[in-house]
Amino acid sequence: MVTGTGNTGSDDPSAEVLAEAAGAFGLLASPARLHIMWALAQGESDVTGLAERVGGALPAVSQHLTKLRLAGLVRSRREGRRQVYLVDDPDIVTVVRLLVGRLTDRAEGAPVRHLRGV
Repeated sequence: MVTGTGNTGSDDPSAEVLAEAAGAFGLLASPARLHIMWALAQGESDVTGLAERVGGALPAVSQHLTKLRLAGLVRSRREGRRQVYLVDDPDIVTVVRLLVGRLTDRAEGAPVRHLRGV
């Protein structure tokens, strides 16, 4: 997963870091996966609970979770017969909450401070 260096200078991130970030953003470009990440940012859940919450079919949600897990964005643990999923990277939660919060404010007509460079 991409880790921040706290670098505020003019040095550009390495091509490797940019590629990894683009991959993470690419996974989150799917509305279904973004909804799953949003739900998991609120708390852990099993596949059935996530499918009910996001309104997706169980097999589709399971496939999305597999992609997110392989990318290191979520992880799972077994609780009896259930597989429980949770966000594996707290920084991703911050990014998702920030972006969704700003877009929600914008959709509701609230004044929004735009991100620099956007």
